Amino acid sequence: MQGIQFIVLLFILFFSVVVHEFCHGYVALLNGDETARMMGRLTLNPIPHIDLFSTILLPVILLLATGGRFAIGMAKPVPINPFNFRSYDRGMLTVGLAGPVSNIALGTVLALLSRVFSPGIAKDILFLGGYINFILAFFNLIPIPPLDGSRILSVFLPGNIRYRYEQIERYGIFIVMAFLLLGGFSLIAPVVHLIVNALASS
Repeated sequence: MQGIQFIVLLFILFFSVVVHEFCHGYVALLNGDETARMMGRLTLNPIPHIDLFSTILLPVILLLATGGRFAIGMAKPVPINPFNFRSYDRGMLTVGLAGPVSNIALGTVLALLSRVFSPGIAKDILFLGGYINFILAFFNLIPIPPLDGSRILSVFLPGNIRYRYEQIERYGIFIVMAFLLLGGFSLIAPVVHLIVNALASS
């Protein structure tokens, strides 16, 4: 991968995770929680969202290790207080969906835009940008706390099971890493590839 492509893809990834977190905060605001706005996180300015490891080092390491084929990055989670929601369950469901849906929308736009270009760097970058966004969306929909999929699933669980399920969050990062190390990415990638290929094919 050429240096300029690498930098552009990092920019797309960075922008995508910022949009993801902004949408969480904005939908929380629509549900009655002003925490993100009051803490200065309801913004597309990337600086408040930066986390040194998960936003910068992790995607760089993954892009270098896979030759640009795979990267996951995360911004600082936008703070929300679900007890401020007008409806707790509706708020948790819509806020949980907001991030992945934003990446699906962005990924769709980038993949469709790639149709405009002849084969070359611009087309490859747009295609990979679409691919990255769908990976972010599908990855975050995995129902492992604290990923967004767990917020969505928990709304539909009975109270006692829901409580125990949410307690898993303290171990969530280790479960997520184990999932990826054991080949979990291979379950996501083929589906994403089919979707982005279909969108990008003229």
